[in-house]
Amino acid sequence: MTEQAEGPFLYVVVCAAGIAVDVSKLITAAQERDWEVGVIATPVAMNGFFDTAAVEAQAGRPIRSAWRSPGDPRPFPPPDAVVVAPATFNTINKWAAGLADTLAVATLCESYGLGVPVAVLPCVADALATHPAYQDSLIRLRGMGIRFGEPYSGEAGEDGRRPEFGWERALDLLGR
Repeated sequence: MTEQAEGPFLYVVVCAAGIAVDVSKLITAAQERDWEVGVIATPVAMNGFFDTAAVEAQAGRPIRSAWRSPGDPRPFPPPDAVVVAPATFNTINKWAAGLADTLAVATLCESYGLGVPVAVLPCVADALATHPAYQDSLIRLRGMGIRFGEPYSGEAGEDGRRPEFGWERALDLLGR
């Protein structure tokens, strides 16, 4: 049996980027907009990129990172929308190629087939963002109707400070 949600249900897919340490800001913003949240993380992101215990407590559900066993109930209700933040070079390229080798990427691939709106906040270093495979991936995903926020490289500006990562922009892209 699948868990039932009282309100609209948002999957938050978290990838292994340093900025993931602040994913709780996205969860807070989503909950303030009346979303119920379930977090799905890449396996690498689960290894110290954010406080998993705090995120589980905040979302009120365990973080998913691995597939469930056959016959196990689905731990989350079906999504009404998906946010990928931060979205890394690796995840974006695997998703565009349909390489569903992790639960996170498989969820993104499946979301397209279900017609679920997906918003993405890329967090990709400038040097990686110039790679032709990445550019092709962006074209393919945009062609699939995926909504992208401005890229975030994490590079310090001329003043030496890093810009804020606009977590709430992902929710704005969903247009809800």
